[in-house]
Amino acid sequence: MSQIIDPIALTQKLVRCPSITPDDAGAQTVLRDNLHALGFACHNLPFGNIQNLFARIGTRGPHICFCGHTDVVPPGDLTLWRFAPFSAILSEGRIYGRGTADMKANIACFAGAVSQFLEQSSDFRGSISFLITGDEEAEAIDGTVKVLQWMKENEHLADVWLVGEPSNPQSLGDEIKIGRRGSLTGLLTVQGIQGHVAYPDRADNPLPRLIRLLSALDQLTLDQGSPHFQASNLEIVSIDVGNPADNVIPARGAARFNVRFNDQWTAHTLEDRIRSCLNNTGVSYDLTTSSNAESFLTKLGPFTDLVSSAVESITGRKPALSTGGGTSDARFIARYGPVVECGLINSTIHKTDEHVAVDDLYQLTRIYLRILQSYFHG
Repeated sequence: MSQIIDPIALTQKLVRCPSITPDDAGAQTVLRDNLHALGFACHNLPFGNIQNLFARIGTRGPHICFCGHTDVVPPGDLTLWRFAPFSAILSEGRIYGRGTADMKANIACFAGAVSQFLEQSSDFRGSISFLITGDEEAEAIDGTVKVLQWMKENEHLADVWLVGEPSNPQSLGDEIKIGRRGSLTGLLTVQGIQGHVAYPDRADNPLPRLIRLLSALDQLTLDQGSPHFQASNLEIVSIDVGNPADNVIPARGAARFNVRFNDQWTAHTLEDRIRSCLNNTGVSYDLTTSSNAESFLTKLGPFTDLVSSAVESITGRKPALSTGGGTSDARFIARYGPVVECGLINSTIHKTDEHVAVDDLYQLTRIYLRILQSYFHG
């Protein structure tokens, strides 16, 4: 049988690949080589300028697919880092580097768990697969969505899906995610007539009207939440008039807002509600919206119970079933079957000195191994 994968060593190898979206920088090659050594059939799936990897061992069900991403966000100001962000330095029981928590260490832990499971399970007859994209941190156009379509066309769809996003706020065992809120962004524009501030009768200032519209949005209560979701939330994120002068009435005013919405809405019904609110002001406006994420919720059942029990058996803590946080690629996967997010701690993701604790990596590997054992052997 192939060698056991050390999650610490694999994490360091992956982090040392500076895979800032869309550059893979060899990260998926590192993972592919490790999976190939375990007996996985590996498929490189480039779409556009994005590298993706699908790897599977086994040809029959039951089939569990682990989903993740090797791309990372930029490290920012390098002088603020304790260690170089792609050096993967191990210091005081922690591995430092961009992408450690989000989410290369999570991938390494699942690979390590799979290697142990295969070593222990000579009678294994199901399927385990990896869906790994290089397009999660950016537009998410040429990544998971297209790999899922490829999997469908080539009869590789799984029965259950495990996403390795860092799901815990502070400690392992805090939470697993069974859903996510949707996201809708709006651009609100009000037109006016530019003019000198000393001659307001010759101009039409759009800003008082824009303020009325924004005030209405700010006071809008969308809902009170639902059993598994907090209340939907609208935040005004920018106001722009394109006017650096203090003696000119601007010709237009624009504002952007974002809504994180729960399972009481779709992007379409939410836009209708927002337009109704704006219309009630009597102000003329232009509104364009976009949404790349509907809300979703995995129905509670055998798989959510299995993951929760695995986390509790290793950490001694029963995880909360959460739908909080931002969006993830789980939103694309949810239409294909039960999906649960379970991973490391997210308190340092996208931050300077992002890091993971070595003890947490060993513990997460044990959680993933328990999930595999429970799923295939009961």
